[in-house]
Amino acid sequence: MDVVYDEHKLTELIIYLADRLAGDRAGGSTKLNKVLFFADFTHVRRHGRPITGAEYQHLPFGPAPRRLLPIRSALIERGDADLVEEKFLGRRQHRLIARRPAALSAFSDAELATIDSVLEDLAGMTATQVSTPSHEEAAWRHTEDGERIPYELALVPTEQVVTPTAERVGAEIARRYQLSDVG
Repeated sequence: MDVVYDEHKLTELIIYLADRLAGDRAGGSTKLNKVLFFADFTHVRRHGRPITGAEYQHLPFGPAPRRLLPIRSALIERGDADLVEEKFLGRRQHRLIARRPAALSAFSDAELATIDSVLEDLAGMTATQVSTPSHEEAAWRHTEDGERIPYELALVPTEQVVTPTAERVGAEIARRYQLSDVG
């Protein structure tokens, strides 16, 4: 897959999501990371390419774009965003507050449709609740801490579909090689 990183798009997506998550009580940094991840990886599944081309890394609490923190710092320095700390469900959360509108002209209609559908799918979910499906993704399960998460993993099914033929062939292999409890 030919992936082209577009820092302008990632920056504008961060601003757009910060604005859209402003009314979401759980819209802190963790949720922002997850929405970014799901937007790019969902777009790969739907259209064969990511929105931003950002490099995502496997972190202990889920996938995140490597360039997120430097971009966030630059947005704050330029006055395009603020970072505030809030309490939510007894925990501290850091929330990015957009101070300008996103340049939506950076995105195609299909990209905006993907972004908005991901936001809709994750609406009302806490950071913990959005973390669970990100950890079930093949992109997360097939990488280790600190590793780059290849976009190609977006195309690997989250769940294995076992057909009757696959079960029969698996049982035959287990018998042939005297394997116990396969599956």
